[in-house]
Amino acid sequence: MNHLGLFYINKTFRVLFLSVFKSVCVKEWNVICSGFTSGWKETGSGCYWTPHTHTHTHTHTHTHTHTHTHTHTHTHTHTHTHTHTHTHTHTHTHTHTHTHTHTHTHTHTHTHTHTHTHTHTHTHTHTLSLSTASLSEAGTPAQPAVMADEAAEQEQLGPDRALNGADEDREEVGTAEEAAKKKRRRKKKSNKAVAAAGGDSEADVVVVEVTKQLQNQTMEEKDEDGDEDGDEGENSAGKKKKKKKKKKGPKCQSDPPSIPICDLFPDGVFPVGQECEYPAAQDGRNAASRSTSEEKRVLDKANEEMWNDFRQAAEAHRQVRQHVRGFMKPGMTMIEICERLEDASRKLIKENGLNAGLAFPTGCSLNHCAAHYTPNAGDATVLQYDDVCKIDFGTHINGRIIDCAFTVTFNPKYDKLLEAVRDATNTGIRNAGIDVRLCDVGEAIQEVMESYEVELDGKTYQVKPIRNLNGHSIGQYRIHAGKTVPIVKGGEATKMEEGEVYAIETFGSTGKGVVHDDMDCSHYMKNFDIGHVPIRLPRAKHLLNVINERFGTLAFCRRWLDRLGESKYLMALKNLCDLGIVDPYPPLCDSRGSFTAQFEHTVLLRPTCKEVVSRGDDY
Repeated sequence: MNHLGLFYINKTFRVLFLSVFKSVCVKEWNVICSGFTSGWKETGSGCYWTPHTHTHTHTHTHTHTHTHTHTHTHTHTHTHTHTHTHTHTHTHTHTHTHTHTHTHTHTHTHTHTHTHTHTHTHTHTHTLSLSTASLSEAGTPAQPAVMADEAAEQEQLGPDRALNGADEDREEVGTAEEAAKKKRRRKKKSNKAVAAAGGDSEADVVVVEVTKQLQNQTMEEKDEDGDEDGDEGENSAGKKKKKKKKKKGPKCQSDPPSIPICDLFPDGVFPVGQECEYPAAQDGRNAASRSTSEEKRVLDKANEEMWNDFRQAAEAHRQVRQHVRGFMKPGMTMIEICERLEDASRKLIKENGLNAGLAFPTGCSLNHCAAHYTPNAGDATVLQYDDVCKIDFGTHINGRIIDCAFTVTFNPKYDKLLEAVRDATNTGIRNAGIDVRLCDVGEAIQEVMESYEVELDGKTYQVKPIRNLNGHSIGQYRIHAGKTVPIVKGGEATKMEEGEVYAIETFGSTGKGVVHDDMDCSHYMKNFDIGHVPIRLPRAKHLLNVINERFGTLAFCRRWLDRLGESKYLMALKNLCDLGIVDPYPPLCDSRGSFTAQFEHTVLLRPTCKEVVSRGDDY
């Protein structure tokens, strides 16, 4: 233990020393007692005085506030000029100029407040050293030396200390009261030391808290700056992050189907149909080389947008026909079946004028009627258990038409008839290809179909292809583009070409195998190649305008005109047919009492391969 001041006095002369010391230092005794007595420590051999320490803590707090204001002004000016010139007998020129000026002003104010706290702790230690010679117990000559040392000490400490010795004569040294006072003073001094230390720790805590606040404020300001920068820069990064956090699986179609196909495939890439190699050419060349040719791949890629439109329409067709197979049952009217099918098609294809919609009316020909029947308003025909119903409907995206058909039966006795026609259609698809002659496809179809027989009510029938019904090429907004694919031998020797689209369809019958026009006409289509024809009847002119606006060169039916709110249009429609502007397509029927079936697919003759784009799990 270190001692800054040591004053040793033998036990025998302690009282004498105190009396002399107090008589000299009467005036300052209270000061000494208050300042030093707490430091005295009595032991068995002497008195010790402990160090006296003062601690000063200074805390300085500086607050700086910085305000930054940024103003950004963006001005966008858009000028649109439209010039329309119409030339008839008179020339009218209209010029419309639209100028739009948009001014956006963004003001951002940033206020930064920084608080700095500095804590300074100063510790002062006062040391009092008292030294003297030993006093002998019998009053030996060492006593004058002690007194001389005391006098020198008194001169160093100051003349005032000698004034208050008389008052201290009243106190008795070593009494219990003095001991209690000393103990209280020691405790008070220790409390002060603890308080000083606590002050230091509190100052440290304040510094730590202020530092944390500054750090948090800095982080918040950075976040605000980042948010503002993100707002000014279209927030693309933030959106991407949100998308990543909210990853969801692919959407599922509702039941009944109502979600558009484009929403089910938001990336705009739709399922590819069945891809097949082309058949080997007659000169022995391997058509598989097309799939490895770099040139063909480039050509195929160049038309990817067109192929994708076909695939979107085909996916809508697949989902709608699956829905139709689920709800069709005996006892339903044909109008109800067609309307439910067409409503679902419009939703899935997301009908949009001539850009997307139905390609032609829903065919639901029954039994001996092979094609082109759809009910007109007021038709009360009901589907029966023994009926054979051909469902033929089309969808399109940007005029890229999917023509696909299938046959529905409820009585299993017709299974062989359906199997024969399905097999014949697949045969036609296998034989179709670039540079293949159309007559060769028809010959292969006939051979397969006629190999089937069907037994109905104890009588056996050979399944016959309907010779005057054919497949056909498909163009944009044109269901029949000019080429026909026969289903019997002896057809045209014209070849299929790269990039063409075909509807490969076959019809099988238990009757004569020939169809004729019968029943009321329901299908109509504007002549694709018709030029300008003068029209006298005002109602016919109005009807033609409606047809051009809503259907263009796509097929339509009378129910669709009713749906648009048209009325009393039959005379006008007949006038358009008589002028050759619109062509009627009446139902095509075989002999009464016979049964006919149909299967059809759309095939893309791509440069690299043949794609059966409408192929599904059902057929």
